[in-house]
Amino acid sequence: MAAEEQSCCGCCCRLIFTSGLTTLFLWLSLRVNSPTCSIENFTVFALNKTANSSIISNNNNNNHTIRYDLKLNNKDNKDKGIYYDTLNLTFYYKLNQTSVLLGNATFKDFYQGHGKKTHRIATIDGGKGVKWENDTATTASFRVELNTSVRYKILFWKTKRHRLDLSAVLLVDETGSLIKRKKKGIKFTSKAWNSSGCNVMVLGILGFLSFILFW
Repeated sequence: MAAEEQSCCGCCCRLIFTSGLTTLFLWLSLRVNSPTCSIENFTVFALNKTANSSIISNNNNNNHTIRYDLKLNNKDNKDKGIYYDTLNLTFYYKLNQTSVLLGNATFKDFYQGHGKKTHRIATIDGGKGVKWENDTATTASFRVELNTSVRYKILFWKTKRHRLDLSAVLLVDETGSLIKRKKKGIKFTSKAWNSSGCNVMVLGILGFLSFILFW
């Protein structure tokens, strides 16, 4: 009788252990992470104060073009793609404690495969109502806001839409170029949504499946 009890206890322990490993494996396979978004380059031609001649300097002051490089990286999701809805960018310029709206940019919806990097390189006209010559500081401050909704492709199904609201503060030097950190772009932060909500849902599904399969 004791041997039978030990055998039964051993079977239960192995079943629980196997169930735990299976649940952990499924959890690691199905969990999702939001994409990494960053500004890799940001050039404000009107703020280039290092020109050698006054003619070149005047040309820069009259050039209100701002060129930027937005990078979207799906590096943290193994075997999972991301569907982006329409992506919106809003640019602000901070001068004397006042934020001035520079402009907006919109990119149509697209799909990004797992482990893929996507760049959106474009320009905006930042000359409306901005007197760049009034900025005499060695560095200028800008703010970029990113808004979109994403869905994750897991195996053969898609998650529901999750709102992604991010922002980034950019500093530009006297050459009108982005000041980077260790030669890397500036990442967006202040996420209004992260993957925890979706991961909780996945955990619930895994718990239910484990109950059905093993109990």
